[in-house]
Amino acid sequence: MAEEIGIRPARTADVPRIVELMAPLVERRILLGKDLVVLYGSVPEFLVAVDAEDRVVGYGAVHVMWEQLGEVRTLGVAEEWLGRGVGHRLLAALEDRARELGLTQLFCLTFEVDFFGRHGFDAVSENAELVAADVYAELLRSTDEGVAEFLDLARVKPNTLGNTRMLKRL
Repeated sequence: MAEEIGIRPARTADVPRIVELMAPLVERRILLGKDLVVLYGSVPEFLVAVDAEDRVVGYGAVHVMWEQLGEVRTLGVAEEWLGRGVGHRLLAALEDRARELGLTQLFCLTFEVDFFGRHGFDAVSENAELVAADVYAELLRSTDEGVAEFLDLARVKPNTLGNTRMLKRL
């Protein structure tokens, strides 16, 4: 059960296991693959779920996009741990982390609409105005694909994997 797991900040030594757990999801085009250099550079954004032996069984990240806006990225759970509350615990911990960072909104791009919906995320309609015009103009300067997905820019349409943009107010 989920009680058997703990949540902790990721360490650089966790990256190979995260890559291993991501591989089947990347192959099925549920997650975008990430270069190792990107994953290592993102370690401070990641939390991991670990079993009693400190083996990583789930992972997820909060990426700050703007003053009050962040994105839940790369959330996944080992297949043998699915349905045992690990994803729920990870997402709750990521939301707590987002609040600690001062964020009041979380965005995600997902195929798991039901999962995120159960956790208070709502699908974002196409052409929805999610940020003020001045913030939009600043975000346009970003080279981050996640920001482009959030803004629903034409260069990522149809979006990278065909999944759903969702937003939650914390």
